[in-house]
Amino acid sequence: MSDYPAVRDNIVLYTNNPYHRVLVVSAYSGVTDDLLEHKKTGQPGVYGLFAHNDNKSDWVLAFQQLGLKLTQINHTLFKDADQLALANEFINERIAKTKQLLNHLQVLCSHGHFSLDDHLLTVRELLASIGEAHSAWNLSQLLKNEGVNTCFIDLTGWESEDKQRLDDVIIKNLEGIDFSDILPIVTGYAHCSENLMDSFDRGYSEMTFSRISVLLKATEAVIHKEYHLSSADPRLVGEEQAIPIGKTNYDIADQLANLGMEAIHPHAAKGLRQAKIALRIKNAFEPEHHGTLITDDYISESPQVEIIAGMQHLIALEMFDQEMVGQQGRYEKVLIDMAARLQCKVITKDFNANTITVFLDTSLKKAKRLAEQFKQQLPTTAVNTSKVSLASVMGSDMRIKGLLARSVQTMFNHNINVEAMHQNIRQVEMQFFVNQSDYEKTIKALHSSLIEIHDHGKAICEH
Repeated sequence: MSDYPAVRDNIVLYTNNPYHRVLVVSAYSGVTDDLLEHKKTGQPGVYGLFAHNDNKSDWVLAFQQLGLKLTQINHTLFKDADQLALANEFINERIAKTKQLLNHLQVLCSHGHFSLDDHLLTVRELLASIGEAHSAWNLSQLLKNEGVNTCFIDLTGWESEDKQRLDDVIIKNLEGIDFSDILPIVTGYAHCSENLMDSFDRGYSEMTFSRISVLLKATEAVIHKEYHLSSADPRLVGEEQAIPIGKTNYDIADQLANLGMEAIHPHAAKGLRQAKIALRIKNAFEPEHHGTLITDDYISESPQVEIIAGMQHLIALEMFDQEMVGQQGRYEKVLIDMAARLQCKVITKDFNANTITVFLDTSLKKAKRLAEQFKQQLPTTAVNTSKVSLASVMGSDMRIKGLLARSVQTMFNHNINVEAMHQNIRQVEMQFFVNQSDYEKTIKALHSSLIEIHDHGKAICEH
């Protein structure tokens, strides 16, 4: 969204007819980080500062700085003074009224009968909606300058008095639109009774996108990203070696999501899959490339490896108890319930007669709390933690005789020790756990040995 010429030329005007579709937009780059918290570092934005409530001036100052940032974005987009004034008026009004609401809430919660915690989800949603409203309104106005007949569809519930179901919100706002002559520009955030942020947090725009696709019976759903869905991270294996994936299925998309590499949120994908709507992932900067087509039924014509993915920073939590034999289910339930309460994401797990190991996407601090609580409930258990990385080999069909042996031999040849490994019967994923210092080397080695040798060319499975 931050590169308007690319959105205009490579998405909206790339085809002869800009209509017969709906554009669901996200906020400009970094804006949601400023509104909530930085997605990677966790540095608090306006929401984080307001929620901690340590110093009122902190969140107010952050909000003021954000307002200046958004108007500066407007200044780079609108060359006409009157249009720029309208754009600034739109976003400044939202910021001013939101700031006023937060001030009132802070005063209210200073009294003992009211708790700020009870309102934080609403505050989070209110703040998040500002980013999408800003970018959607701007895009609608900018495209009108190009002769495109657009309409701004605001699903954020700004100043609405009630909450409706997401489907009802969408139907109500898109009802009566002639899609053959109007291009709706829709906010990725939708205010609804399902409270999208409670379930999907910052994946809410994909849920809005999915439900619109399903309700309108779309022939295809398209997500434009700044990169291809590729055979591996180009930053690790090199841009020349990473190959776009031409086709895959929703099963593989779910496996990627489990590793935090979402092509689309699994719950958003569920609606598309059930409605038999294909999802295409396209690189917004290479409009001529067909991208990746994700369907429910795709299986490669011949067995092959399609993706090498992974997670560099995981914690392996190993629990050993001689008395566990025959009671693994009880131990596992206690462990999984505790992990859920502490918000430690379990990537995968394994166990034998007296040992359970879970691989967690969490901080070492949380992992140690989990270990302490587990030992308190089951004191005969010995618990060990270690830092590991995960390298995952994926494909829609990997029933290749000797593939596991070849993968292990590749790592042996590169002096990489395998700490643990998993291969399921369905043959769509193999997981190798290695020392964190070997992560990048492992990804490169497996990609070179299992994918690059086939010289796929433009994409793995062109179409």
